[in-house]
Amino acid sequence: MRTARHYLAREIYRSTLVVLVALVGLFMFFALIEGLDKVGERLSLVNLLYLQALDLPNHLYELLPIGLLIGAVLALAGLAQRNELTILRASGVSGLKLLGTLWLIAIPLMAGAYVLSEYITPAAELHGSESRLALLGRTDGGRLSSGYWFKESDPATGGTRVINIHRLDGKGRVQGVVLYEFRPDDTLRAYVQAERGEFDQGSLILDDLTETRIHSQSASALSDAQVPQTPIAQVVHLDQRSIPTSLTPERLIARILTPERMAITDLLDYIQYLQSNHLQTDRQEVALWRKLAYPFTLLVMMTIATPIGFMQTRRGGAGAKVFLGIILGVGFFMLNQLALNAGMLGDWPPWATALVPSLLALGLAFLILLLMEHRHPLALWWRQRRLQRNTT
Repeated sequence: MRTARHYLAREIYRSTLVVLVALVGLFMFFALIEGLDKVGERLSLVNLLYLQALDLPNHLYELLPIGLLIGAVLALAGLAQRNELTILRASGVSGLKLLGTLWLIAIPLMAGAYVLSEYITPAAELHGSESRLALLGRTDGGRLSSGYWFKESDPATGGTRVINIHRLDGKGRVQGVVLYEFRPDDTLRAYVQAERGEFDQGSLILDDLTETRIHSQSASALSDAQVPQTPIAQVVHLDQRSIPTSLTPERLIARILTPERMAITDLLDYIQYLQSNHLQTDRQEVALWRKLAYPFTLLVMMTIATPIGFMQTRRGGAGAKVFLGIILGVGFFMLNQLALNAGMLGDWPPWATALVPSLLALGLAFLILLLMEHRHPLALWWRQRRLQRNTT
């Protein structure tokens, strides 16, 4: 069985590689065509090709499950067409045993997917964001038209602090910083504007800032409709100010990156930061569960490919199986996206949003494989009915 497993692995790996090269090349070609409109004085064609190269791991990460499904179907269809699967079945290899062999073959791919998900894709996404900042002056991600917003508690005063950053320059440097500092009773204590800032060892160092300090009795002074004896606000210009903060360059970058493309350790750290500041974490928790389930998705793809490879077709069998594999792969991708949107709208548990599509696909493929086994009563009944129909 070891020889057969090595032979199956070689065929599946080769077919999957061919399919992935075709899919990734196709997606990168369309992305390149779309990006040609941005080529100009600031962005050259070489820079555009560099940005597309940085997107290569992201495309590979997204297309690996579909590529594995189509590649496995293509390899198994070729084996079935050459009657090699029939020889394996005749030698006593059942469908379930063959499925276990395919799961073993998927283990190296799962290890590679883990390395791709945890190290290569986050690094490429980070470099891509920094390069877009340098070349285009902007980046994709969680940015509003007013900039990036953060909220955190202020241990020194017991209140809260809202930070607005207009632009990220990479490596912890920011521009256009606005701070809203609130007291414990949620009244505004200070309004700070700074031209630039930099994160350094747990502090945000602001340069060339203007600070408007608001008196604690300003609200009551205004409500009395009398001229206060002391000013209710004071404007101070400072060259530099250091503000202790729980924000770090990594958490700053995490605000830019797509949650699914972050490493698990970075996701856990960012979720902890959001929870400690009483911010919503649903999107990040779903992304964490989806990343944990990503290697499991490859097993699901192998399970789906097994009954398709066993299908007996007389004419055009390989093409029909590959087409069916493509349809199932696209359907699984759409089901994943539908579950993500429905889970966010319906407030599903994060594990359910991430795992339900994979579990449904796994159960359905496993059931079909059991029905195709000769010893299964339903499969035997179905075969007898087909024989009776053909004889009549």
